[in-house]
Amino acid sequence: MQPIEHILIVDDDADLRRLLTRYLQGQGLRASSVEGGEAMDRFLDRSDPVDLVILDLSMPGEDGLSIARRLKASRALPIIILSARGDEVDRIVGLEIGADDYLPKPFNPRELLARIRAVLRRTAVTTPAREAGKQVKTFGPFRLDVESQTLSCNGEQLQITSGEYDLLKIFLEHPHRVLDRDQLLDLLKGYDRNPFDRSVDVRVTRLRKKIEQNPAEPDYIRTIWGKGYLFDPTGGTES
Repeated sequence: MQPIEHILIVDDDADLRRLLTRYLQGQGLRASSVEGGEAMDRFLDRSDPVDLVILDLSMPGEDGLSIARRLKASRALPIIILSARGDEVDRIVGLEIGADDYLPKPFNPRELLARIRAVLRRTAVTTPAREAGKQVKTFGPFRLDVESQTLSCNGEQLQITSGEYDLLKIFLEHPHRVLDRDQLLDLLKGYDRNPFDRSVDVRVTRLRKKIEQNPAEPDYIRTIWGKGYLFDPTGGTES
């Protein structure tokens, strides 16, 4: 039997926690909730493993961005950020520190559920049967292990978020092809999204910092002005 995914809601709004917990449980997920960063730390240390964290941005005490930064550094858990402020800067900062998605309040619980399922699909460990014969993708000195979702360079493992992994895997599956933002969003998310969504650009910037010798003049992920991005696995050595 396939295990039921465990969702942890971190929000200081008790009514919202109860509503989301009840709704997610009614949709076949396990759901738990805590009121802030300290309670979250205790829960993660003492309770069953968590598959995804829903994290409010504005909370008394430690704010959501600080919590997200700690989670990504210590546990690499998938994170969906919630925020009543709807500030584009907060959204971009959240994505830059590794959050997997961002949803402004108020929101429809069905949309949150769709995003949760999309993130869980993207972050699920790929089984050997599905990727038989193509477990490892390489480019230049880099090695992307599809099964473990890890990236290494000359044998040294690099830190990579689930969102960065998803984007890099898409680029590796579509080499030497120009992909515009809408195409990448469709491949990444697979659900309705804001046409002004800039999360792809944020992920490209983060990914370039990890694989490019000079991110300002990239060799692998090139910008084709007015069209999109092109991934060259040779790093320009065959140009």
